[in-house]
Amino acid sequence: MSSNKRGANLTSSAPGECSVVIVGAGPTGLMLGAELAIAGVDASIIERRPDQHVDGSRAGGLLPRSLEVLDQRGVVDRFLDAGHTFGAHGFGGIPLDLSDLPTRHNYVLALRQSEFEPILADWVTGELGVPIERESEVVGFVQDDDGVQIELTDGRCVRSRFLIGCDGGRSVVRNTAGIGFVGSDPTRSWIVAEVDTSDEPEPGMRYDTAGLHGIGRIADAGPVRAVLTERSLQTGEPTIDELRHALVAVYGSDFALHTVHWMSRFTDVTRQAVAYRDRRVLLAGDAAHIHPPHGGQGLNTGVQDAVNLGWKLADVVLGRSSDPLLDTYHDERHPVARRVLHNTLAQVALTSGGDRHQALRDHIAEVLGITEARRRIAAMLCGLDIRYDLDSSPDAHPLVGRRIPDVDLETAAGPTHMFELLRRARPLLLNFGEPGGIDTPASSGDVRKVDVTDRGAWELPLLGSIDVPPAVLVRPDGHVAWAGDPHDARFAQELAVSAGTAPPTSSHHHRTASLNTNATSTTRHTAEEHRP
Repeated sequence: MSSNKRGANLTSSAPGECSVVIVGAGPTGLMLGAELAIAGVDASIIERRPDQHVDGSRAGGLLPRSLEVLDQRGVVDRFLDAGHTFGAHGFGGIPLDLSDLPTRHNYVLALRQSEFEPILADWVTGELGVPIERESEVVGFVQDDDGVQIELTDGRCVRSRFLIGCDGGRSVVRNTAGIGFVGSDPTRSWIVAEVDTSDEPEPGMRYDTAGLHGIGRIADAGPVRAVLTERSLQTGEPTIDELRHALVAVYGSDFALHTVHWMSRFTDVTRQAVAYRDRRVLLAGDAAHIHPPHGGQGLNTGVQDAVNLGWKLADVVLGRSSDPLLDTYHDERHPVARRVLHNTLAQVALTSGGDRHQALRDHIAEVLGITEARRRIAAMLCGLDIRYDLDSSPDAHPLVGRRIPDVDLETAAGPTHMFELLRRARPLLLNFGEPGGIDTPASSGDVRKVDVTDRGAWELPLLGSIDVPPAVLVRPDGHVAWAGDPHDARFAQELAVSAGTAPPTSSHHHRTASLNTNATSTTRHTAEEHRP
């Protein structure tokens, strides 16, 4: 690839050294920084903002699986203390009861990104010591066999073994690497705003020929929040006149609006990176996938991307695993985000206006009144039904690939619960048989082995009640790597994979065609070459 003057100067400065550079200190970048720090990897974050401030138009809550991964690291309570829980969610505006989902966190936590980010940042920087370089941006980078050299806006260079783009839908890292971002262009738009009004609007949802709208106060004495479907597609930042017009079009009044705290516009543009990895450059969060906010899945998908990637990246950096382990990040997370994109587009259809869409809403609402259907869609939205294809053999235990439930356990050290055993973010081998009855080789020393003296049936989304096998091997991200009889020949192989002494054996391991690059060459990339 050709280079310009800025790219040509990338090697002229004396670079700093860091194992991993993360671009973007949003929820995904911060969570990835936490995962790496817990694993003992030196990482730093580059952030263009001077602080963690974001306006209220960003994500409004955390879903059960995200709460679970925060619980796995022992920090969920600080977020729960800052927000409010609701035992229901919605699919295209159709309410879904979450109270019977098999998880300790069977609710949505109403906690805006503007409140979530500072709490997360305090943990990541203040307690885990991950540095953030603020008011700085990446303008170009060079990959070679040993790492990535990254140029910043002030001309300085940082050297790292890996570069992770967590820098949003307009990702400079993704564009600079030349990774395709495919999907559908916008067809609809919405205005979302928080305002003060002299007249009091009647709170609630309203459905008309344009689609679904909502209005109501954030708190008893708080501002009015409105989400308004526009009559035709609009782009760019909205004006106060457009906001007034949209209010009048739906409600017949602008309620004597006099102060706008903030307002924004979003569309149903939907795109996904064709590859989550280009050798030493990886993508996570909105840099890898964007979609309408229906169902509140964006922030949550990004946080879970980070937890999937973090332990794999740490194992490779620390020499516990070989490079192919990083390929499984794309293999596992790309299908998850693809399904999120698909279900958000379905929700856009459900919230569109007109008699035909109303008929569709009526039928879907009737179907979701059936317990099994409601639980299935709720588990999908909440990220509780994810199953990575780690073993497609017909005799694989149904637990394999699924998230481990946070059940109560009795150990020699006393009572505990599953997520407490995952605090260190290392592999966990649970022995439900005779204490000390599983022999493990010395090479599996990083796998924590815990004898559990009692066991019973576990309840999992979609599967229902299942009998727990004699042994369960859990990955650092809380997904089951293997389950069954520890005397089975497959156990030794899976234990070696978890310990990093054998390569991954995923039945779905593959690479996207766009990743077919010459890994032995040095390729220079600059932001100007792939401007979005």
